[in-house]
Amino acid sequence: MIWKQEFTLEGINQISQNTLVDHLGIEFTGFGDDYLEATMPVDHRTVQPARLLHGGASAALAETIGSVASYMCIPDISTHMAVGVEINANHLRAVQAGTLTATATPVHRGRTTHVWQVTITDEAGRRVCVSRCTLALVNARERG
Repeated sequence: MIWKQEFTLEGINQISQNTLVDHLGIEFTGFGDDYLEATMPVDHRTVQPARLLHGGASAALAETIGSVASYMCIPDISTHMAVGVEINANHLRAVQAGTLTATATPVHRGRTTHVWQVTITDEAGRRVCVSRCTLALVNARERG
């Protein structure tokens, strides 16, 4: 198992209240030994004016799940935190409605950086977006 922090899905969802995560309707729904899963609705909060899923909403979902996954892999959260430094997202399929599922799996978990592969699928299991998120592990007291 890759997780260094004890956590529950209820706990993650609770600390996400009153944040962008909450506003977009992102909910953490599952995890295993080496993955974290979350869902996000395709609705008025996550679509562009043409009523298609907004690419930025997909990127926000990917960054959210990658960041939380990194946080849960940090051995000592009293001294270190994970911050996003790069994200890319390839948008593969248009979506107008429904619920997306994002799954984050580690590509690299080093001493100073983590890289996560995030796959976002629609309700039929079709890939909507693939993303890679890089996070830096920084001293928690040096927040800028």
